[in-house]
Amino acid sequence: MSAQSQLKKLLDHKVALYNQPGFIAADPICIPHSFTKKQDIEISGLFAATLAWGNRTTIINNCRRLMQWMDNAPHDFLLNHTDTDLKPFLGFVHRTFNATDLLYFIEVLTRHYKEHASLEDAFVPAKKYSGTTVEGALIHYHDWFFTGEYPERTRKHVSTPLRNSACKRLNMYLRWMVRRDKAGVDFGLWKKISPAQLICPLDVHVARVSARLGLLESDKADWKNALQLTARLREFNPADPAIYDFALFGLGAAERL
Repeated sequence: MSAQSQLKKLLDHKVALYNQPGFIAADPICIPHSFTKKQDIEISGLFAATLAWGNRTTIINNCRRLMQWMDNAPHDFLLNHTDTDLKPFLGFVHRTFNATDLLYFIEVLTRHYKEHASLEDAFVPAKKYSGTTVEGALIHYHDWFFTGEYPERTRKHVSTPLRNSACKRLNMYLRWMVRRDKAGVDFGLWKKISPAQLICPLDVHVARVSARLGLLESDKADWKNALQLTARLREFNPADPAIYDFALFGLGAAERL
């Protein structure tokens, strides 16, 4: 068996191990899994992905607190809240994400959902996304998010390939919304983007593991390496390269390869 075949066998084995419902409870994806309405899944998922750095228990607890303040009905809350309803949010802090950032997120999402049925339209305004990868969709989302006046400090919480960011959390969010299989972890709600166009989420842990496995030449977590990693993963699964996020994350975070 060639080295390439051995690596694919290893990654496929780890995907089967981590891409299953038992993975959900201890991961930020448990937040959108608390909902069944499409818009509630989108909104709660965006907040969960945005806050997904640091201690996982803290991430999940802070996201649950946000959802409770939204009466566990985030779409309805966005469309119908008053200024008084926003008072609990004024004390929110998650690492460097604070109330200023949170209130701007709420403002942007409120404006969007008053005109659109899905957050997918913020990434892909057309009927179908035509890019080879989601790079253009991420750039569009960033530009859309910061239309008009906005707090300058909030820009660091919405990444873009144009700053050579790996866009790890947004790519993870797109994986949640776009990927679809029978495992039941990802939602597959969005149809304008195909799984083949996704970029594998890349952070320092995944970059380190990928370099050790020979999938990357360096362990830098930047956009260039996110593209390179995904190109290598397409050799194993052209239709669904981001499925290997389960394997690489598991090897890095859980097994400390």
